[in-house]
Amino acid sequence: MFCKSLLRCALPQIRHSKLVSRRHFHRRVGLVGVPFSKGQTRGGVDTAPHVLRQAGLIGNLNELGYEVRDYGDLKFEQFSDDPPVHNVKNPRSVGNAVKKIADTVSMIIENNEICLTIGGDHSMTVGTVNGHAEAEPGIVIVWIDAHADLNTPLSSDSGNIHGMPLSFVVKECQRYMPNVPGFDWVKPRIWARDIAYVGLRDVDPGERWLIEQLGISFYSIHEVDRYGISEVLSRALEEVDPTGKRPIHLSYDIDALDPGLAPSTGTPVMGGLTLREGLFIAEEVAATGRLSAMDLVEVNPDLGDEAQKKRTIRTALEIIKHSFGERRQGTYPPGYSLPVPENNSP
Repeated sequence: MFCKSLLRCALPQIRHSKLVSRRHFHRRVGLVGVPFSKGQTRGGVDTAPHVLRQAGLIGNLNELGYEVRDYGDLKFEQFSDDPPVHNVKNPRSVGNAVKKIADTVSMIIENNEICLTIGGDHSMTVGTVNGHAEAEPGIVIVWIDAHADLNTPLSSDSGNIHGMPLSFVVKECQRYMPNVPGFDWVKPRIWARDIAYVGLRDVDPGERWLIEQLGISFYSIHEVDRYGISEVLSRALEEVDPTGKRPIHLSYDIDALDPGLAPSTGTPVMGGLTLREGLFIAEEVAATGRLSAMDLVEVNPDLGDEAQKKRTIRTALEIIKHSFGERRQGTYPPGYSLPVPENNSP
């Protein structure tokens, strides 16, 4: 087991009262767009939900046999006076937005739909994780990213909340969290041991310290190179859910992939996952039958030339499709069978 703190062994073993109750068999997806960019400084990431829909997202899911209910794009309040607090930029704007996101995700999960949230920057996962965990306690988080997004307001150099979302929702992090205006509604609902990172390669000192202190499952690109993506993902899923019964929240940042595959993103980091590795992760999560919610974040159609934009959008759609059951071995929708000519009928 990699980089595990002895503290992890000392953490209380909490029994979850409610295990997975929603699976792929209901074939219903609740889609919600989050055109939000205040968690970081680059414009354009708020246009991704529209662009992904225009590129055929809903049709792709329909072809896989899903009934898709599109809840549209959320609308967010604009704050004219939103100064930084504890180095946190746009705290009221983000806090208000993620509350609306949490309420929407919770409603979709309660409707027995798999929630697909398309962003938008990664600050939105304060809302998606909180709303998911409220409606469906006992979730585990598979976090696919170049970054750990575990900074606290006091450890972050940038003050951008898209680099902090997990610190707001992880219970053990709360001793390090100051009060931030707009976030008083947030209830930390996730234990550190319920998170598995895959693909990290740009981790800040404060994040690395928390990962080791809290014993979070951590598989960087180094481990992917050393052990292979199959072994890494198998270990990650086993560590957060040895029983293989708990709902999965898949948070997929497009910058987890190498910038050659997804260049139109705000914080690219060289040496990322290959497309084969990225699709393998998606397919294996889908194969568990326990995907309950997915975030796809940090696609920015305003960055790069036209070829780079198209490549990023195409890659994002492939990741989503394979997370919902598309297989490189070949796929057919539920109920499909070959037609039989009448003269060949028994």
